[in-house]
Amino acid sequence: MLTSLQNPLVKQLRKLHRAKERREQQLFLLEGTHLIEEACAVGVELNTVCYTEHWQQNHESLWQKIQARSSRIELVSPEVLKAIATTVEPDGIVATVDRFHTQPVQFTKLGLALETIQDPGNLGTIIRTAAAAGVEGLWLSADCVDLESPKVLRSSSGQWFRLPMSTSDLRTDILKAKQQGMQVIATVPSATQTYWEIDFTQPSLVLMGNEGAGLSDELIELADIQVTIPLAPGVESLNVAIATALILYEARRQQEKI
Repeated sequence: MLTSLQNPLVKQLRKLHRAKERREQQLFLLEGTHLIEEACAVGVELNTVCYTEHWQQNHESLWQKIQARSSRIELVSPEVLKAIATTVEPDGIVATVDRFHTQPVQFTKLGLALETIQDPGNLGTIIRTAAAAGVEGLWLSADCVDLESPKVLRSSSGQWFRLPMSTSDLRTDILKAKQQGMQVIATVPSATQTYWEIDFTQPSLVLMGNEGAGLSDELIELADIQVTIPLAPGVESLNVAIATALILYEARRQQEKI
């Protein structure tokens, strides 16, 4: 059992709390039973797994799956596990996974592009919603919050593994999508059309922008259509995750009628 906080493995895993280290090591942390269950369910290979004895005794079925798909397994003390995890009260297991969201993502029916999303909770919620709404994938600008942030993973409630995603040169990829026949829809508060007036039965790419500043002028200019979400007097804006959910489910509603 690993009990020392000075152990080299413990030090290495603690570094993964930082985005810079995740990029350099090409690894990220999975924390908690639910995320590891989801990873195993879709066939993700685990790199290193650290677990407590108490956790193992209460999760025998998942433990068998983990043993079959892990390169390294370490029994650790509760104190060590707490040091490795980013959560205040970890539930007894943490694993590392190789970064894998690096392949280009293609859309044919419904795609989503995010520009400069900064809050990890928002990004995780958008990922969860996009997966639920049947979006084919997600493009993120390079200045979005780190995709492998532990809070992004937790907020996605495991759907992080089920949605194709990649960091993208949004301008270049949006232009390619247009050439391939997708209509590009920008969410802009000053737009005159509401989102439910748009024909989503044709291939569509939805653009959503930063929590405070919205979409950049550069991306707005690339859009074929600008839409808004009507708000009651005195209400300035909606949370970006809520706004995304409204538009994606309208798109799904229309596409399911075809």
